[in-house]
Amino acid sequence: MRRPAAGGVAALLALAVAACGGEEPYKVGLVIKQDTNPFFRQIRETTERLARRNGFELTVLVGKSDVDNRSQVLAMGSLVREGVKGMLITPVDSKGIVSGVEQARKAGVTVIALDTPTDPISAADALYATDNHRAGELIGRYARAKAQELGLLPKIAMLDLAPGIASGEQRHVGFLEGFGIAEGDPSIAGAVNTEGNEIKGRRGMARLLRAHPDINVVYTVNEPAAFGAATALRAVGKRLSQVVMVSVDGGCNAIREGVGTGLIDATALQYPERMAGEGMAALAVVADGGPKPQGYGDTGVELITAAPAQGIPSRDVPFGLRNCWG
Repeated sequence: MRRPAAGGVAALLALAVAACGGEEPYKVGLVIKQDTNPFFRQIRETTERLARRNGFELTVLVGKSDVDNRSQVLAMGSLVREGVKGMLITPVDSKGIVSGVEQARKAGVTVIALDTPTDPISAADALYATDNHRAGELIGRYARAKAQELGLLPKIAMLDLAPGIASGEQRHVGFLEGFGIAEGDPSIAGAVNTEGNEIKGRRGMARLLRAHPDINVVYTVNEPAAFGAATALRAVGKRLSQVVMVSVDGGCNAIREGVGTGLIDATALQYPERMAGEGMAALAVVADGGPKPQGYGDTGVELITAAPAQGIPSRDVPFGLRNCWG
């Protein structure tokens, strides 16, 4: 069911979880980037489950993509007009979303960012997310160690998210630091924006390979992009055993079919259920008359690989499958 509304909000899918009983429910909203990625589906499903447990009335608004900021700003305004008291949001554009966050907070709404920080981070009441710089650093250190182990002269492809999304930018910077290089290093063959999408990951990787067929290290901002990159690598006859590919997310399919098979050498496991859980717990405190949350809550990250690299702390595939999501 699509909600009739002006502008970009018309493209948002509206879902509701209503509380039972005679008492007027505490209204909350969730705005997520999109629901084709299992990461955001996990956030949505966890939020819906906890809304029912807490007796909240929840409205969920789902965007079209990882870059549709206008719809998110309009969605926040729509939720404020509905009278929500608390709001969880996974920002598309860390700076672009700030105007919507500020308007919501002026209206008395508690606004909590999940997964991606606002810029500045203080624009929202609180943030519950992975330390994305740390995630990037972990896979960068691993990729460097693995390339040395294989005797590769690194030629690196960077499959990024999109400009303005802090989580993707932090992973990018963290990877470079973990690998021990700076932006512009000659070992970097090139970078493309994938929006975290498998098809765009395949197309971007194919474009880079045409210009640099000697690519042998691939950074991917998430696992859908990694699967797309693998398809492009195979299409040109690359032996994946001679390419080091690393990623971030920790979806169950990616750990089983990617890391478990060696297609993805290592991934940084995130905990989206924790993000949603911490956010809903904070709203429950506010609903009970307690203080609003403040600051940043680190929800953790673990490196998962089937082929450990010497000196790099990691967990194995069985651990990943016990802790994955989606």
